Amino acid sequence: MNRKTLSFIAAAFALTLTATPFVAQAQQTDPSRQPGKEFAEKGPWKKLGLTDAQKARMQEIRRNTRAEMDKVLTPAQKDQLKAAMQERRGQRSAGEGQGQWKKDIFASLNLTEAQKTRMGEIKQSSKQQMEAVLTPAQREQMKQMQESWKSRRQQGNNTPR
Repeated sequence: MNRKTLSFIAAAFALTLTATPFVAQAQQTDPSRQPGKEFAEKGPWKKLGLTDAQKARMQEIRRNTRAEMDKVLTPAQKDQLKAAMQERRGQRSAGEGQGQWKKDIFASLNLTEAQKTRMGEIKQSSKQQMEAVLTPAQREQMKQMQESWKSRRQQGNNTPR
């Protein structure tokens, strides 16, 4: 599996891991809120104008994806990932830089080829499920946003350091 694919899988997994505690906290603190509302209050999802039903379905997909990915990791890998994510949250709250933390975290987990393959399959399935929730117009808008992100990322990688 090439580095780019592994990085993509790692980023998706990290995103899933970081989003889940916020969703759980939001559900615990205010159960009267509409399901799925927290999911689209920030980031690109807000720009897509998801309906409440779409938001709820997206949250469900993310929860299921997280659960499936958790099944792939060993208990030691889960503990290591949890500790690294907590450390990252501490760095972020302290205002420390972005860097390559996702790559570093997942490289340190020493995933087997079977784990990497399974994570890729889970991520691909999740992506397909999420795309199926979107309307054709929302899919097109998401595609444009992804191309913009990719372009910005490439420009950032080409800047001298």
